[in-house]
Amino acid sequence: MYERSTISRRDLLGNTAKGAVLLGTGAIFGSRTISTPQHKTLSGPRRGGTLRAGISAGSSADTLEADNPISFCDWARAFNLYNALVARDASGQEQYELAEEITPNASATRWVIRVKPDITFHNGKSLTADDVIFTFRRIVKNSFEGASGLALVDMNSLRTLDKYTVELTTHVPYSTFIDTMGDWYYFIVPVGYDPKTPVGTGPFKYKSFTPGVESIFQRNPDYYVTGLPYVDELIISDYADDTARINALESKAVDCIDQLPSAGIPSVRSVSGVKILKGGYLWNPITMRVDSPPFNDVRVRQAMRLIVNRPDIIKFSLDDFGLVGNDLFGRFDPAVYDTALPQRHQDLKQAKALLKAAGSSDLRISLYTGDVANGLVEGATVFAQEASSIGVTVNIVDMTSSSFFGPTYLRRVFSQDTWASGTPYFTQVSLSMLPNSPFNETHWDDPHYTNLYRQANAELNESRRRDIAWEMQKIEWESGGYIIYSYFDIVDAYQDNVHGLVPSEVGWSFGNYGFDKVWLS
Repeated sequence: MYERSTISRRDLLGNTAKGAVLLGTGAIFGSRTISTPQHKTLSGPRRGGTLRAGISAGSSADTLEADNPISFCDWARAFNLYNALVARDASGQEQYELAEEITPNASATRWVIRVKPDITFHNGKSLTADDVIFTFRRIVKNSFEGASGLALVDMNSLRTLDKYTVELTTHVPYSTFIDTMGDWYYFIVPVGYDPKTPVGTGPFKYKSFTPGVESIFQRNPDYYVTGLPYVDELIISDYADDTARINALESKAVDCIDQLPSAGIPSVRSVSGVKILKGGYLWNPITMRVDSPPFNDVRVRQAMRLIVNRPDIIKFSLDDFGLVGNDLFGRFDPAVYDTALPQRHQDLKQAKALLKAAGSSDLRISLYTGDVANGLVEGATVFAQEASSIGVTVNIVDMTSSSFFGPTYLRRVFSQDTWASGTPYFTQVSLSMLPNSPFNETHWDDPHYTNLYRQANAELNESRRRDIAWEMQKIEWESGGYIIYSYFDIVDAYQDNVHGLVPSEVGWSFGNYGFDKVWLS
């Protein structure tokens, strides 16, 4: 059995400054040894059977692509077909997955990645350093989501030191490189990978795929974690409609469903043999394009944020399943999240004054939403009602899942989106807040802010890097394009003969769609 070594970011940074060296999966930073937790054997697990999962937001645009998933269905498939060098488990702890060690030099400008030996892909090919290099270059070449996190890497510097070891250099010190590798955009694929017949190292192997309908995967008997997975077959069925997904669970057509809407919880709870699984949080921002009227005026952006009655939206759209947001992401990155910034509250008088000063008192605008995550449409509806009280007309455009993530995604002037809450702050910045970010949905381009991000990545001192993060968050809080009114609970449901499902604290259903640990009775 291979072990997943827990990585301490504090230990990494403290010892990077000293030029410390990692020593395999039992890596030692200074006097502290990184723990290497064993997979615990579940009480009474049984081998065999088929797990049928009903997953939300599927559409004809679904993909099996390892490093370009968009919808929840895409992610559910990716988590079970592939593995990454570093993973963030259901509790949010970074752990080595395919990597045996990732070692920086003293200035964090040179990194050595060593993968675990004797790991094989679904086609029997051994995992090697060449696959890591191929994956990184493929992500950058295709401008996939993870390309932003690799922007600081000199791609021409990638080279193999031996069969299992990669060396790379970065253009500038990259102190958050391991955090970036622990994000969910770096699943390792073999040289020559073809997403039409996907090959990974994950617990399940591809059998068939019909976009928007169904995916069928079979147990990988050579999975590197001994004993897993338990079930012989995994069927992921796509459900763009909440009611259809709930009906499938209640009729026992599926064994589990993700993203149970708050309105459906009472109905599901009343069904004999069905259990509720409450996990961590997602954040569903309202996005304002800062480069387009009317939101190119910061006063309008500030007014929109002051219109929101945050507790009311949580109450009426999420049935109180959520935490009040303060227009900032990164709430669950305690190392850098600034809790000292004042909590923003509804202030309709000030919002009205700001809109008048901006010449937008009679503002009329469309807000694009859709059933791609729990509470989105309901939250948009509550916001529109509150805006109308000061003469702002918000027209709700309810889109299907496929159209929401279609050609206009990331281009709309006023829209919504959904994000996992467990992404580290600086990784989230690279994903959505830089001019070259793959998901820069607010079209944010602040040179000072971008320069601060670069300074933070080059800063090896954790305290000074936190201070930089706080300065960045102050800019976001004052003039950013996100309205983050809440972090909402993830609520899933499953039949009582399904065992091994765990909640996730980082914003994914079923412990990061961890179906490899599930067994049926």
